Amino acid sequence: MLAPSVGHYVFVRDDGQPLDYIPGQFIQVHFHYADGTATKRSYSLATIHDHALGPGEAVEIAVSYVPGGAATALFEGLDVGGRIDASGPFGRFCLMPADSNRRYLLIGTGTGVTPYRAMLPQLETLIRERGIEVVLLFGARTPQELLYGDEFRAFADAHPGFRFVPCFSRELPEHPHADVRHGYVQQFLDEFAPAADRDIAYLCGNPNMVDACFEALKGHGLPVPQIRREKYVSSK
Repeated sequence: MLAPSVGHYVFVRDDGQPLDYIPGQFIQVHFHYADGTATKRSYSLATIHDHALGPGEAVEIAVSYVPGGAATALFEGLDVGGRIDASGPFGRFCLMPADSNRRYLLIGTGTGVTPYRAMLPQLETLIRERGIEVVLLFGARTPQELLYGDEFRAFADAHPGFRFVPCFSRELPEHPHADVRHGYVQQFLDEFAPAADRDIAYLCGNPNMVDACFEALKGHGLPVPQIRREKYVSSK
C-alpha cells in the first residue's frame, strides 16, 4: 500500500517476454462487470528502468481504490500470482528526444505522479548530459498520500538539478522539508516563473488541476505545444 487507498502492483508478462515501453505510457486492464459487460481501465506505468540497457521485465502500476468500483474489486481480489488481462503500452505523454528546453515543470496529483517516477532514469541522463533543471510539483492532501515521496526526495538529494516540491492541501508533515508547500499545486506556479523560452510543462492527474494549471501556464506565455497534458478520471 502506497497510501490508505492506493496500492502498488507489480506484474510480469505470462509469456516471459519483457514489456518494452516509453516512460509516460500506460497500459489498459480489461475486465468484466458483474453483468458480463466488458470494460477497461488505464494505468500509467510506474516502472523505473534504464531503457539504455534494454526493455524491462516488470510492469508496475499504482491503483486508486474507489469504493464500489469494479476495477477496485478486481485488484483487491488478486492474490500473489494472480493474473490480469491487459494491453498496451499506449500514449504519448513522454519526454521528447527533440526537446531543447532548459527546464521541465512536472506537475501531478495523486496517481498522476506515476509517469514521473518512470521518467527518473531519463531525467537523470538529461540532467547529466544537457544540464537541464527539473521541478516536480506534486499535490496530495496529506503526507500519508504522498505517493513515492521518499523516492522523489532521495532523487532530489542526489541530483541538484532536480527539485521536489510536495504541496499538501490539508495537512503538513511534522517536520516539513524547506520545499514543502501548504496548498494546491496551481497556487505555486508563479513561484517558479514559467517562461516560454526555457520551459516545457507536463500536467497529469486531477482534471480540475490540469485545467487550472493549463490556463495559468498559458497566462505565463507558454504556447500550447509546450504544455503536455494527461487527465485521470475516476470511474465506477
